[in-house]
Amino acid sequence: MQGYPRIAFIGAGSTVFMKNLVGDILQRDALKDAHIALMDIDALRLEEACAVAHKLVSTLEVPATVSSHVDQREALQGADFVIVSFNIGGYDPCTINDFEVPKKFGLRQTIGDTLGIGGIMRGLRTVPQLWNLCSDMQDLCPDALLLQYVNPMAINMSAINRKYPDIRAVGLCHSVQGTAAQLAGDLDIPLDRIRYRCAGINHLAFYLEFGELKPDGTVRDLYPALLKGFADGSLPKPNAYYPRCPNIVRYEVMHRLGYFVTESSEHFAEYVPWFIKQGRPDLVKRFGIPLDEYMTRCIEQIEDWEQQSVSLGDAEEFEIEPSEEYASEIINSMVTGDASVIYGNVPNERLITSLPEGCTVEVPCLVDGMGIQPTHVGALPPQLTALIQTNVNVQELTVAALLDERREHIYHAAMMDPHTAAELDLSTIVALVDNLTEAHGDWLPGWARSA
Repeated sequence: MQGYPRIAFIGAGSTVFMKNLVGDILQRDALKDAHIALMDIDALRLEEACAVAHKLVSTLEVPATVSSHVDQREALQGADFVIVSFNIGGYDPCTINDFEVPKKFGLRQTIGDTLGIGGIMRGLRTVPQLWNLCSDMQDLCPDALLLQYVNPMAINMSAINRKYPDIRAVGLCHSVQGTAAQLAGDLDIPLDRIRYRCAGINHLAFYLEFGELKPDGTVRDLYPALLKGFADGSLPKPNAYYPRCPNIVRYEVMHRLGYFVTESSEHFAEYVPWFIKQGRPDLVKRFGIPLDEYMTRCIEQIEDWEQQSVSLGDAEEFEIEPSEEYASEIINSMVTGDASVIYGNVPNERLITSLPEGCTVEVPCLVDGMGIQPTHVGALPPQLTALIQTNVNVQELTVAALLDERREHIYHAAMMDPHTAAELDLSTIVALVDNLTEAHGDWLPGWARSA
């Protein structure tokens, strides 16, 4: 890589997320002269994002440069790295439809962006835009690395890897490192002493090992402490990040399966058939499941957006705290050659041997000047493989629908979804899909809209 790295940020109107990632990047010595090309289709949000990026540069007193673009191809020209973070269809109308239409059929959700009927619909409207991005990258920056932050992660990454296998891409999330920090807090152990090994699929990966580094260099297994704390009621501690979402579901799953899952309880509750059931409000209450949680968050974010954008825009400079995202670590390692380890979403090429070859898995990856190098994990415990496979089935059918443009695979994906299948009969699932595709209209590709 010659000279400064050029980093294109597609979907930069997510200003707070952009601020966190760009702030991380510009605090790295090797990246302080980077060029940040911000792109968004919303001109107003793009203008606000650009103002924030310029203030990051001035606050940090670095020689980085910033440009803004409403044209994706213009932003991608000559990029070394491409970060993508967008929500196709936004809260209104698409997220509203993803929740309100299923609710009419008696199907309730919590987040609806990764699996379930909401995740399927989000994948159908998002993948075509990601394919368009990859096509432009082939033309304009074929050697760039795509850092893909958009959900549904596994559906998106599998679709990218199968249609554009020559595009270098990694799917990124903060659930692995974020959950490790939560568990360290639950156990009152400094995070820098936590050691773990984790594997699975995005939002459904498990800590195969979770321990504490002792002064003598040995690692103490922390699972006995987690299990004991859950048994005596001292764990989980209140959720500081989302106070209305207690973390009971994940501890219950650890109690039953023997391993702790990486994604939050509100997410996990809708990936399985056990916690959200019609006529069982006792389950929802017992496990503290926040139905319609993503809807609530979206409304809060929209209400806060204007205030946040004004405060960021008015500040002459602002405090820049490091985030838990992997983007800057990856870019720094590839630019400098200094090795780091991240958890990435990549094709399963004999990495997790108990899961299907070619599906998207989340595993530890070494990153250096050679790029992203996933590590071999081997077979997962059989109970974890069985659970993960139920989610892979839905992901693979959704990707098949997209690749083959076969509407019937949308029905098949919904039929195989664990939560949807536990709640609705086959004819009702078909009717639900028909109602959702009609409601989404032009946000979906044409083949998906016509029965």
